[in-house]
Amino acid sequence: MKRPELVLLGGTAVVTGAAGGMGEHLAKGVARRGADVVVIDRDGTGLARVVEEIGRETPGATVTSHVVDLADRPAADAVIARVRDEHPGVTMLFNNAGVALGGRFGEVGADDFDWLLEINLHVPIRFTRALLPLMLANGQGQVVNLSSLFGLVGPPGQTAYSTSKYGLRGFSESLRSELEEEGHPVGVTVVHPGGIRTNIAANARVGAGTDPAEAAQGKADFAKVLRYPADKAAEEIIEAAVARRPRVLVGNDAKGLDVLARVTPGRYWSLMGRAMALAAKRS
Repeated sequence: MKRPELVLLGGTAVVTGAAGGMGEHLAKGVARRGADVVVIDRDGTGLARVVEEIGRETPGATVTSHVVDLADRPAADAVIARVRDEHPGVTMLFNNAGVALGGRFGEVGADDFDWLLEINLHVPIRFTRALLPLMLANGQGQVVNLSSLFGLVGPPGQTAYSTSKYGLRGFSESLRSELEEEGHPVGVTVVHPGGIRTNIAANARVGAGTDPAEAAQGKADFAKVLRYPADKAAEEIIEAAVARRPRVLVGNDAKGLDVLARVTPGRYWSLMGRAMALAAKRS
């Protein structure tokens, strides 16, 4: 089913995790294109800065902000309900908010594992459940789910994160198939960013059973491969959503590993691990 390009002008875009990184630039990008914006994050100071900068860069843009910890289910559900009730013109949903948790499966406690799944997987599903009916009623819409490079490959030490991102990928692909089969005017874009220059590695939790020195070294090494500019990634994502593309790979690392995982599904990690180690040494 070929859908027409999404019209941002006059619509409303909801962006989670909008106080920095790609979320900040997604919000600014859709505002520049004429959409009203609803921004959500737990970082009230960062969110206020983004709202101020949108107002300065795009005078007349309508921006609504909600400060909430998405790991707090009652509080998150209250915000989801407010967004649904107060913004009937929603045509875009960017499920961008995400957290990281380092550590092998045996080193990560059940509470931390559930915390990550709540933010990275359950919240996007609940936002979609609430806002999809509005998009259907509005006659157009696009759900944009931020999976990850680790929704394409599952490396050691990322069991929780990969679980959430593979889950979000599966949810996105099945939902898109259902909407297409039923002929609805709403599509789904799943995004697999590679090493984007954000603070996700620095802010990652570490499993309680992980050696602190090993965890610190892992964070430092991983941060070195986060090179792709967040603003450039956000522009690519917006343009892909407008064009109704079903899948977006951001960065050469994501594109290369996608091919590697399909060609050598049982061996990709040994090759990927050597490449990441080489990249870290060169930094």
